[in-house]
Amino acid sequence: MDRFRPPTRIEVRRDTTKGRGARGVYALDAISVGDVIETVPVLLIPKSHIFGTSDLARNAARISWYVFAWKVPTNREYVALALGYGSLYNHSFTPNARYRCLAPDSIEFSCIKPIAPGQEIYVNYNGEPDDLTPVQFPLA
Repeated sequence: MDRFRPPTRIEVRRDTTKGRGARGVYALDAISVGDVIETVPVLLIPKSHIFGTSDLARNAARISWYVFAWKVPTNREYVALALGYGSLYNHSFTPNARYRCLAPDSIEFSCIKPIAPGQEIYVNYNGEPDDLTPVQFPLA
């Protein structure tokens, strides 16, 4: 995809019940199964710059909360910082959306369960909606 458009069916809002500064992506309209919610460009960052023991990686530690494992073959190991609202979707083991990495440098979010207006949109950070592998942060 060479062109990206701002999303019109979703918005980002803060949720004070989840802690200071918590944000999520919410539906403005009903979203049906199979609908593409958003396709966003990504910035590819060498994985060693975010995860590792170097001063560079230690200084970038907080950005690690917002990056995706990049599952598209490349010559180096990368992580992807999604633009648009892409890095603000929250995790659930029972998600209503999924994401997929698209070569060379974008991520598509699509609906896998009906989403009502006002409902938060969740993805499974493990990549596959039914993957129950523990994530590396405490769940609320």
